[in-house]
Amino acid sequence: MVSTVSQLFDNDYDDEGFRTCSVTGLEIHRSAENHVKLFGLTAVIALVVGGFFAISVAMTRWEVIGLMDEADYYRHLSMHAWNLLIFWLVFMEIAILYVGGPMVLGRRLPLTTVAKAGWLLMVAGAIGVNYFIWTVSGAEVEPLLTAYVPLNVPTGFYASAVVFLLGATVAAVPFFATIWKEKRWGTRKTLPLAAFGAFVTGIIAVQAILGGISAFSYALVWKLGIIETINSGAYRTLFWTIGHGSQQINLLAMITVWYFLTHVVGGAVVVSEKVSRSAFILYLFFINLGAAHHLMADPALGVGWKLFNTSYAFYGAAFASMIHAFAIPAGLEAGRRQRGLGGGLFGWLTSAPWRNPVFSATIFSIILFGFVGGITGVLMGQLQLNMTWHNTFATVGHFHATVAVGTTLAFMGLVFFVVQTMFRRDFVSGVLASLVPYFYAGAMGIATLVMIYLGILYGVPRRTSSVVRNIPGADFSISAAAPLMSLFGVFAVLAILAGALFILVTLGSLLFGARLDTGEDAGLRPDGGLKPDGGESVHAVDMRGTFAMCLIFMATFVALYVINWFLLVQLWSIGA
Repeated sequence: MVSTVSQLFDNDYDDEGFRTCSVTGLEIHRSAENHVKLFGLTAVIALVVGGFFAISVAMTRWEVIGLMDEADYYRHLSMHAWNLLIFWLVFMEIAILYVGGPMVLGRRLPLTTVAKAGWLLMVAGAIGVNYFIWTVSGAEVEPLLTAYVPLNVPTGFYASAVVFLLGATVAAVPFFATIWKEKRWGTRKTLPLAAFGAFVTGIIAVQAILGGISAFSYALVWKLGIIETINSGAYRTLFWTIGHGSQQINLLAMITVWYFLTHVVGGAVVVSEKVSRSAFILYLFFINLGAAHHLMADPALGVGWKLFNTSYAFYGAAFASMIHAFAIPAGLEAGRRQRGLGGGLFGWLTSAPWRNPVFSATIFSIILFGFVGGITGVLMGQLQLNMTWHNTFATVGHFHATVAVGTTLAFMGLVFFVVQTMFRRDFVSGVLASLVPYFYAGAMGIATLVMIYLGILYGVPRRTSSVVRNIPGADFSISAAAPLMSLFGVFAVLAILAGALFILVTLGSLLFGARLDTGEDAGLRPDGGLKPDGGESVHAVDMRGTFAMCLIFMATFVALYVINWFLLVQLWSIGA
């Protein structure tokens, strides 16, 4: 087994430690590749742990089964949330920084000792957080992701969270050193788009992580008795810079992955680098302000502050997302039409490599994130509409649409890509690998929509595990929601099975997959190669398919906007 694992970190490099990737054409150095593998494999382990606790959480909220009581449910929910919302994603994001930096730029990974130290700190922090959640006892309580002070949670939990965030900061240093070297000694005038996206992702990550370190350190010194009192409003504001900011890191990393994978697997081109870069810049200024939507019901914050963050600033981030929502499919349509692969309105899309799980996972991620996660994020981010979403099951549906469907699907596609291009292993079963994105996107997509429906139309609460049979202290019934709660349970189980199939295919391919020879591309390269040969200028290419899709998206957006306002005004009568 040790020999098999050590072989995973071995490839055919030249005397200087470089090799040429047969799919992307990038010059890859051993130091960068091995650290991408290290952080990527650790992320998959966190996915396994978080996915395991998804079983008990889903089996409890599916009240026909009602697996656990309220106390045990909260403990399992905390393990599920921390491992999937934080550890799985942040380990993957450090790997993405190393792909977007040294790999795309064809450089060594500098400061490898610092990278390893960051990994060790992150692992130690993650183990500590899991330990203190699982072993909490006595007067202390399980800290969910939103562990607001003065909730009496273990002191070690805060310390572990700080260690993990410090580790992520340390692990990001080699990436920034790479960018600095490129600008200092490189020959390029500007960074390639994937590297630019990773750079902006890194800056957003630093903003979020510093906020998180501030919040948890503030709580830690209070728990240690160094300070006697703590301002809970200040803590909540600081906490959400990482609580929601971590999801903004996901967003930028995911979009960077979209640009990268649609190019190397689907043959997409960049329609306008300036426009795409401008959208990343808009995120830089506005995306982290979206965290304010968690505090819309907080009495300690003024209305002016809430209105600024959820309207004027919020629209800056939404506009950037709209640009990417057009630029990425437009690049795919243009690239495929340049290769003569796009007949009719959607021929460029129907002729795409849908059996390739890297491609299908990426496209499902774009569609489901845009139509479900993106639209619901804008709706619940508004001051008025937030009142109908706040603390209902619809909020859980929203972040499953963004993180469990959008980001996780994109990262699944990237893991499959890394298995074949960096670990140089063929899939142990091509059929099962192709099935994973369809199975997971379908099951998790439906489970997510049911969550949103249950929250908006029935008011099913977010954190109480038993709602159909009994809500303590309430004199109303949600029994009418019982059939939909069962439907949610069925599709949640299917989504867990799909996630288990992803793990099975990934680990099975690493351990038992056939070794891909040097130069073999495993069928990943797009038809006609990475660059269209002799095609039209991108600005002369017809993009009517993308335009039609954007019209469908806008019509959906407007319809859901009107429906949500209609539901809001039904809550009370004005002037009656």
